[in-house]
Amino acid sequence: MAIDEALLRSFDPASSLPVLRLYGWNPPTLSLGRFQKASEVLDLERCCADGVAIVRRVTGGGVIYHADELTYSLVCAPEQIPTATSIKDSFRVLTGFLLAFYRALGLDAAYAVDACPEGTRLGERTAFCFAGRESFDILANGRKIGGNAQRRLKGIIFQHGSIPLLNRAGIGLTYMREQSPEHAEDTASLVECGVNADRNCLIPEMTSAFSSYFDAALVSDTLSEREQADLEELLLNRYTKDSWNLEGVAE
Repeated sequence: MAIDEALLRSFDPASSLPVLRLYGWNPPTLSLGRFQKASEVLDLERCCADGVAIVRRVTGGGVIYHADELTYSLVCAPEQIPTATSIKDSFRVLTGFLLAFYRALGLDAAYAVDACPEGTRLGERTAFCFAGRESFDILANGRKIGGNAQRRLKGIIFQHGSIPLLNRAGIGLTYMREQSPEHAEDTASLVECGVNADRNCLIPEMTSAFSSYFDAALVSDTLSEREQADLEELLLNRYTKDSWNLEGVAE
């Protein structure tokens, strides 16, 4: 999460090229949305007893349990992507490559706004990310697969999201203060959809979908000096501190 924020901080909309980052999580970790308080939504005693790490995202939304997944982050300027009619519509634009990725894997994938039965309530806020559905959440075989969140700064769009290899939503739910079973029922993973592949095998499929969808050439890179400096500062002052990770208090 510190790397994601460093990429956002270091991005210059006037001169930077768009950045796509692909990564995974080890050990399994709970991430809080930017404005959540850990004590209000998580069973902290259980988290501590099981040694489950907790970290805060720079984006909003609900708690996500990260395990056995491929995760992406994307930083760009609005002018660097196809035109979106609104911030909400930018989710459609920026998740289009995921829809292409899932379909290339043989999944029956569609946006919730197109696939949900008429009358389904979309956009309802929930403490647990996978309990709710937004218009441009992606459904695979009728069930929500992964989640995406976005942050806007002046002239910059940051978005990240998860692609679950295995369904660990039920495990994540056990660390919530509210544990309604239905909150994890309508979730899906690649394995449940018949795709048995590890993260490294999926990366070429995802980069191919991304390149085709955005008509972009991807070039492998490492952190720049500016990004590395921002990362080190963020690790020192935020992401190694409970005041940030649990309470959202920035120094």
